[in-house]
Amino acid sequence: MDIECAIKKVLDKRKKLNLNDNHGIQKSWGEIIEILGENEERTLDYLERCSKEDLYWISEVFEDITAVLQSKELIKCLRRLDEKYPELEVTYDIDLAESYIED
Repeated sequence: MDIECAIKKVLDKRKKLNLNDNHGIQKSWGEIIEILGENEERTLDYLERCSKEDLYWISEVFEDITAVLQSKELIKCLRRLDEKYPELEVTYDIDLAESYIED
C-alpha cells in the first residue's frame, strides 16, 4: 500500500474518533508516525501534496515524526507548508518538532 492510501485510511479513522477516546487517538498517532517515519523522501513528497485538512490532522504528531526521521529537510518542508496554510496555526507545533532534532 502506498503512503497516500495508508495515511488516508488512518486519518479517516482518526477523524471519526471521539475526543475522549484516548486509546484510539494514541493508536492512530502511532500508525501515522510509523507510516511517515519509514522513509524521509516519500514523507516529504507526500506532505508537499497532501490536503490542508490532512496536514492539520498530521500536525498532531509533527514532533514524533521529526524524532524518528531526525530530518532538517522535514522541518523546512513543514515551514513551507506553514507559510502556505497560515490559517492552520501550526508554527508552534513545528517549533516544537524542530527541538526534537538531535545535534
